[in-house]
Amino acid sequence: MAIPTTTLPGGDRMPVLGFGTGGLDGERLRTAVDAAVDAGYCRFDTAEGYGNEAALGDALAEYDRADLFVASKALPRHLDYESVIASCEASLDRLGTDYLDLYMPHWPNPAVSLRETTRALARLVDRGLVRNVGVSNVTPYQLSCARHVSPVPISVCQTEVHPWRQQSVLREYCTDHGTAVDAAAPLARTEVFDDPAISEAAAAHGVTPAQVVLRWALDRGLCPIPGSATPEHVRANAALFDWELTEDERARVDALDRDRSVYNLDPTDWDDDTFGISE
Repeated sequence: MAIPTTTLPGGDRMPVLGFGTGGLDGERLRTAVDAAVDAGYCRFDTAEGYGNEAALGDALAEYDRADLFVASKALPRHLDYESVIASCEASLDRLGTDYLDLYMPHWPNPAVSLRETTRALARLVDRGLVRNVGVSNVTPYQLSCARHVSPVPISVCQTEVHPWRQQSVLREYCTDHGTAVDAAAPLARTEVFDDPAISEAAAAHGVTPAQVVLRWALDRGLCPIPGSATPEHVRANAALFDWELTEDERARVDALDRDRSVYNLDPTDWDDDTFGISE
């Protein structure tokens, strides 16, 4: 079954289910990508901080680029004007493609003006190197600021969303302003699977806990990007469109929100290779 799409502000259509490649590389990545394409995925998410853009480009090279939706992200230390441009060009080179369907900062950098970053993103759109612009891991206030100063629409907000961290305020803001919510870590790194609200729904439908969580995300208007190195899990995570949760089951998952992040990051490690802001 083809994965449904959502229409972004510029008119492009983004598959509501994508494949996240964080933590994958080499042959494990190639095997996972082949399984993902076979299962119907055509949206792939990467980042320069993942260190796997070249491997993903190699894995996707055998498929028709026009059938794919490819997203990448710039490191927070690369958000000044010239660095955004250079980082995107380098990502394109590693991925072996002429354009990205979506490009965004990976994390905010409070030391760099949002005006400067969004001007660079707009320049990439003008040059045809990027088709849609997004933000990632921001607060509602930061998203509002980005929308206010950006010369181009903020089409996507990628952020951690799962049953334990539902981010209702951010999601409502996105809905009100036509911004798609790209749910990162949508399975809460499996930590939610044993909750009765999820395990009981999985048993009732003869599906996996991961499928319950992803089906809930889709039902709540999210665009999740699960990832896995196991072909069986990759295929199962895409088998979401021929069954439904009941409203009671969705409500039980809604009730699990506790604003708990599953990320393990030190927000004051400014020299961290992936998330730091220092040169």
